[in-house]
Amino acid sequence: MHMEGRLQVFSGNANLALAKEISACLNMNLGRALVTTFKNGETRIKIEENVRGSDVFIVQPTCIPVNENLMELLILIDAVKRASAARITAVIPYYGYAKQEKKTTGREPISAKLVANLIRTAGAHRVLTMDLHAPAIEGFFDIPVDHLQAGQLLSEYVRGLNLKDPVVISPDAGGVGRANEFRERIGASLAIIAKQRPRPDTVEMIEMVGDVAGRPAVIVDDMISTGGTLVEAAKSLLQRGATHVYACATHGIFAGDGLTALRNSQMVETIVTDTIPQSPEAADSRVRTISVAPLFAEAILRIHKDLSLSALFS
Repeated sequence: MHMEGRLQVFSGNANLALAKEISACLNMNLGRALVTTFKNGETRIKIEENVRGSDVFIVQPTCIPVNENLMELLILIDAVKRASAARITAVIPYYGYAKQEKKTTGREPISAKLVANLIRTAGAHRVLTMDLHAPAIEGFFDIPVDHLQAGQLLSEYVRGLNLKDPVVISPDAGGVGRANEFRERIGASLAIIAKQRPRPDTVEMIEMVGDVAGRPAVIVDDMISTGGTLVEAAKSLLQRGATHVYACATHGIFAGDGLTALRNSQMVETIVTDTIPQSPEAADSRVRTISVAPLFAEAILRIHKDLSLSALFS
């Protein structure tokens, strides 16, 4: 679908700062929309400018509070659809429910697929997201998905640290591909930690493949939820002789006491992006935040102009 109409960007309340920064990178103002709550607790949305015939992008990560932010996204999509937008792209920097992408025991839902269905049913024509927890989630959608990666931004920052002979650590077998790509970007070697989860949101380290003795270690993951994996991994790496431990992840969720766990850990620094807004407390926990706004702005512009996004993945 070639777009002749205007490019407009709107946002819910999930990450207003990121949406404003994306709009600034596009040299435009964020679209005016009322996004609030009725007294009975229902989400209230009103688009306050004309979107008829427009190419509309709605920026809304489905982070904590997940259900509230998801509902805002769905109703925003419905609102611009009923206001006759020509095309609607759901820009979801962080895709909530991504960890529920498969059944681990009987009688469980596959919630990541359900959310994909809801977004399509609401009226989105395509999705723009970043570092899905499971890349197969792209296949849950019956609409096009553009899947950006933060690895280049994070690796540029780590290269700037000038670490001597670093080792990139994958905290589990499923993240080896991501860690290996990061290793190639910064010119490091690779090590892999084997872990198990005896209960939800708890982790136990089993064994490690690779040598970290006398070298700085950089743990690479897609998201940090409670911080339990990082703290245990850092402890294990230091016991094996690592000189310093850093961590990189696209999505800094820091649920529960996640920031407290990092503050009390022996991590030198944790680098995340602003796909999820970070509290002032994060900086006190040695968390460094890298902006993804320029990357999303470039992707939005390319989608609007029907240009390839391949150059953004190199």
